[in-house]
Amino acid sequence: MSEQSHAQEWLPAWFNSDQIDTVIVAFPDVYGRLMGKRLTHSFFTRSTAAAGTHACNYLLTVDVEMNPMPGFRLASWEQGYGDFHLQPALRTMKHVPWQPSTAIVLGDLLHEDHRPVAESPRAVLQRQIERLRERGMMAQMASELEFYLFNDSYPQVHAKGYRDLTAASDYLIDYHLLQPGRDEDVLRRLRNEMNDAGILVEGSKGEWGKGQHELNLLYTEALEMADRHVIFKHGAKEIAAQQGRAITFMAKWDQQQAGSSFHLHTSLWDTEGNRNLFADPKTGKATEMFRHFLGGLLKYGRELTYFFAPTVNSYKRYQSESWAPTTMVWAHDNRTTGYRVVGQGNALRVENRTPGAYANPYLAYAATIAAGLQGIDEKIDCGDPYQGNAYADAQLPRLPESLEQAAELLAESRLAREAMGDEVIDFYVHTARLEAAEYRAAVTDWERARYFERL
Repeated sequence: MSEQSHAQEWLPAWFNSDQIDTVIVAFPDVYGRLMGKRLTHSFFTRSTAAAGTHACNYLLTVDVEMNPMPGFRLASWEQGYGDFHLQPALRTMKHVPWQPSTAIVLGDLLHEDHRPVAESPRAVLQRQIERLRERGMMAQMASELEFYLFNDSYPQVHAKGYRDLTAASDYLIDYHLLQPGRDEDVLRRLRNEMNDAGILVEGSKGEWGKGQHELNLLYTEALEMADRHVIFKHGAKEIAAQQGRAITFMAKWDQQQAGSSFHLHTSLWDTEGNRNLFADPKTGKATEMFRHFLGGLLKYGRELTYFFAPTVNSYKRYQSESWAPTTMVWAHDNRTTGYRVVGQGNALRVENRTPGAYANPYLAYAATIAAGLQGIDEKIDCGDPYQGNAYADAQLPRLPESLEQAAELLAESRLAREAMGDEVIDFYVHTARLEAAEYRAAVTDWERARYFERL
């Protein structure tokens, strides 16, 4: 059987030239954005499905503005910024209902000799999934994503300089039904069209901010969940734009408003996906594995915080009594702690409340698995659940306060280097330090308002 014929076996029945004329071939960059290209159906089927395509290797070493950044071993001007090989993972193929006659497929980045690019986010997560598989386990994960919706379009937001925006509601709408009904032009499309794309949605609700909403994705295996997560975020922005609206997943878009979270749910299962290893099959109570996995998160989560909070803005979300965590403790169904344990029996899981809404899911999932596995290996017990208001307890271990601090904790993390590799950790530490340096050099509106006249 030819390589092309083998590849075509993985193409779904709906993927034919009568229904699809455009194929988006994409990969997640370090920020969790989708990068790639649009191909014709005929060229993808004839060539790319089997042979893959290429993408410039500078795409993992740029800042958010797409400026090539210095100091990376992976790619540089000195090396001439060559290409990565981008190999479609055909199992990820999805129809895109919000774009006409379009499909999307995610791919893996490879060096030209076809070695995996270890620093690429999808590879970072795949390495942790393999570590689970070696132990006879798999991770089931789910993302809850919060975001703000505005009545302004993206061009209008840009023209306003990201100030004086019109939020989609005039008041806080947590669990409200009346006002979120005015946003059904976007939210109904998100729920239904994501489901049509195979990105299964539980539902949506108003959140604790003006114009803030939450949408919950149904749990599944970790890599599939991360793939769904990034396509959802990309598609949500496209759907909002089509409605003349704008969505932001910023961790903290406004000082006066609640931050937006990415609540990360995790449980470990047998490789067949039949039994949740966190719960005793007879009693339904938490197993030692659960307690050790959670113990690993408590011990190592702080030094892995960069993977949950990758920008300077991320740390502005960690404020007392804001529904975002400030401390590294756990409790049963307590929203003041960094880790909230919910469910029972096969539904028993850990909710990591540390990530902000625009954290890269591949990296956040990988860090969660790495910390939990270390807890299992070291048999770290999670201790008793915290009782009370964790915001008010000054004795509790706290999350890092800045991107700089998180970068240095990651650089010094023995666990991170052993679990992910030195080249991966050095790459992301350098990425974090560059972002922090850019922010330190920026002159902000706050500084102008405070110092322009009065000093």
